[in-house]
Amino acid sequence: MVSFAALKIKLTIMQKYSVKPLSNIAKIGLEKLEGTSCSLEENSEAPDGVLVRSTKMTSDDLTSNLKAISRAGAGVNNIPIEKCTEEGIVVFNTPGANANAVKELVLAGLMLSSRNVYASIDFVNKLTEMNDMAELEPFLESNKKQFKGNELAGSTLGVVGLGAIGSKVARIGVSLEMDVVGYDPAISVEAAWKLPSQIQPVGSIEELFRISDYISIHIPALSSTKGIINKDLFKDAGELSLLNFARHEVVNTSDVLEFLDKGNLRNFITDFPTPELIKRANEKKDVILLPHIGASTAQAEENCAVMAVNQMIDFLETGNIKNSVNFPNVQLKRTTEHRISIINKNVPAMIGQIATALGELNLNIAEMTNVSRGEIAYNLIDIENGVDERSISSLKGIENVIDVRLIL
Repeated sequence: MVSFAALKIKLTIMQKYSVKPLSNIAKIGLEKLEGTSCSLEENSEAPDGVLVRSTKMTSDDLTSNLKAISRAGAGVNNIPIEKCTEEGIVVFNTPGANANAVKELVLAGLMLSSRNVYASIDFVNKLTEMNDMAELEPFLESNKKQFKGNELAGSTLGVVGLGAIGSKVARIGVSLEMDVVGYDPAISVEAAWKLPSQIQPVGSIEELFRISDYISIHIPALSSTKGIINKDLFKDAGELSLLNFARHEVVNTSDVLEFLDKGNLRNFITDFPTPELIKRANEKKDVILLPHIGASTAQAEENCAVMAVNQMIDFLETGNIKNSVNFPNVQLKRTTEHRISIINKNVPAMIGQIATALGELNLNIAEMTNVSRGEIAYNLIDIENGVDERSISSLKGIENVIDVRLIL
């Protein structure tokens, strides 16, 4: 049996991986590469790993040697996920690393939507010609009634999506003495147990829209969620404020504009401007736009960078996977010097074919795990004896195997 420390030394000496940033990644994250088998190579044309933030990636970025992409952020709609899966490239994101930053901006959005803060500031800033306090003070008193707002306490906050960010927003609502309801059909049992008892689940998103005064959206941009917030939900809603700090794709902008005119929507606060929304914001003042700054804090950028880099290192050095958006999570403690990772299509009898092939190659299995997600399956196998490139080539020849990697 070989100790993990000895394996780490051997790995550092024998195997090197290049990691290329496609975006500006916080220095504190890049520094995590130091002392590992992964080296920062900004000009590499064939990196083993890629670090990215919001930079749009295409199929041209998926070079033949690429094994993993780590997104320093939650959304991955800038990455060609399906193509990555087809080619056996693991894509990571960093859920929760920027959750606090987004939560705080949602809190600001709630205040902006309820108290006419933005319009009040704009009104006062335009009073540049009033130089006499005797004139200014009574003028403000006589005009402030037009900016009368509502207190959040006692109103109902609906949260769509109770993941890392949505759950924090829901807790904020509770602390503001709001009645909080949540909808998330995909919530895990573990996440549900962590929610305060004051947060009431509802059976459908339609019900949430019917009973809420304020709604905050926190769902990912997927083909299944594109335009999910639309007129079908707005038509039965009362006069509500809608906040979108998730992704612009999940909200149908034309439906928002229509129901702002109809009165079902009191206002719309979003981190994702469009030309139509900018025009509306200037003409009607019932839309408040921010330039996608939800995660733009020094702390969030650093948290995301560190998490993205650590996940990349762990995968390249050990084959373990955590927080992948296209591969299953895998954690297998290292027991031997030679580890093989095998990516294959999730079809019947693959485990048997792999085990048989290993036996024919005289490779003894010490530990093995097989997990799947959708159409992909992933195997980590610790081998007791030595593994050469001929064996790796042979394993790659198995039908429906996408990739095989030797991790020394």
